[in-house]
Amino acid sequence: MKIQAIFEHSNTQVMKNLVLILALSLFTWLSSCSSAVDAGKINLENWKSDRYGCKGLRLQDMEEFRTIKNQFLGIDNQALIKTFGRPDRVELVDKSQSFFFYFLEPSSDCAGVELKKEPLRILFRMNALSKVSEVTITDQNP
Repeated sequence: MKIQAIFEHSNTQVMKNLVLILALSLFTWLSSCSSAVDAGKINLENWKSDRYGCKGLRLQDMEEFRTIKNQFLGIDNQALIKTFGRPDRVELVDKSQSFFFYFLEPSSDCAGVELKKEPLRILFRMNALSKVSEVTITDQNP
């Protein structure tokens, strides 16, 4: 009788642990799915079609971007890509941070462009958890 009670208690505990593990796994899986974030009045179609800033379309949205840039702090890299498209350039600084570049002005990757100065760009600094930790509009390299 005592042995049966131990097994029944043990099975109940195992079931509770199993349910807890499944619930945590489901939560982790659902929270890892990133979606695009609100980009205000930025024309995202123009943004995504203006690779390397060659067409100058991104520059039209620079003032809007300035007003909302801090909204992107803390979002993950996948949400950033879903919002703005693939970055024009990615630079890995060390194992703990990287930068996503989106050019506002034509870069050296544009056909027929000879640069007299570094083009204006938006830099998203990504931390070790692939979350945005800084957003900068600059013509300087990180």
